[in-house]
Amino acid sequence: MKRRDMILVVDDTPDTLGFLTEAIEQADLTVLVAIDGESALELLGQITPDLILMDAIMPGLDGFETCRRLKQIPHLSHLPVIFMTGLSDTEHVVKGLEAGGVDYVTKPIVVDQLIARIRVHLTNARVAYGARAALDATGRFLLAADGEGRLLWCTPQAERLLGCLMPGPDGSRPAVAATLAEGLTRLRRAPPGATESFALEVPDGDAARRLDFSYLSPAGSDEYLFRLSEPTAGRQEAILRDVLGLTAREAEVLLWIANGKPNRDIGEILGISPRTVNKHLEQVFTKLGVENRASAAALAIRTLAVRA
Repeated sequence: MKRRDMILVVDDTPDTLGFLTEAIEQADLTVLVAIDGESALELLGQITPDLILMDAIMPGLDGFETCRRLKQIPHLSHLPVIFMTGLSDTEHVVKGLEAGGVDYVTKPIVVDQLIARIRVHLTNARVAYGARAALDATGRFLLAADGEGRLLWCTPQAERLLGCLMPGPDGSRPAVAATLAEGLTRLRRAPPGATESFALEVPDGDAARRLDFSYLSPAGSDEYLFRLSEPTAGRQEAILRDVLGLTAREAEVLLWIANGKPNRDIGEILGISPRTVNKHLEQVFTKLGVENRASAAALAIRTLAVRA
């Protein structure tokens, strides 16, 4: 069965929500609803629709600010947003487009026109996002930033590495993101032909990891493409971390377990106590669904053999 496209409708008026829900469902589309900007962002933290139909004027967090915030979240930035407004003056139309909207419709809404616009933007978004998915399928760790170094989007693989730098649903960004923005901007402004790269230490549980960035090319209007990589050192730990869903420290502990080291030796190598090693190991057992060191070690060895 073909998957139905999912539309999130954000409006604070029950009558409008009811009218739009019926019209969109009759067009063989699935509908999600939110009554304000805050609840829309909360919902987007749990599920990703294919398009958002956004009321521009709502109490609290209005549609313009809601759109700006979701566009700051890399894995949601590709979502097309169509604004609905009863205001037809140029000022509000421009405001919606500047906030990241792709289109607008005025109330009272003409259903046939609305559905036609939804289908056009669904097709456009599918083509654009398909290109990013293709990049990820080839193992590309790529990201795009604006002229000020703020993340716009990442391929899914890059996003896994940059998870701690992603803005939250409220648009807030971790402090280290400012360092990243500064480094990306410096890379972009380097003289043509320069081979400069930028390294960043990012937190990962109770440890840290180093990520290297290099500038590739412009990707669009105020959009610049960068490549992300991890240094070769620690590659085995990185494989165990990413494939098995471990923290950096848990991956280090598991790697030494796979090498036959007891807790005391692992503690000395990593500079932590044997008791702390054991606590990490308990978490490893839970995450891997195994009961003992031998099973954990065997799984680690198989994982590394496949990814070698």
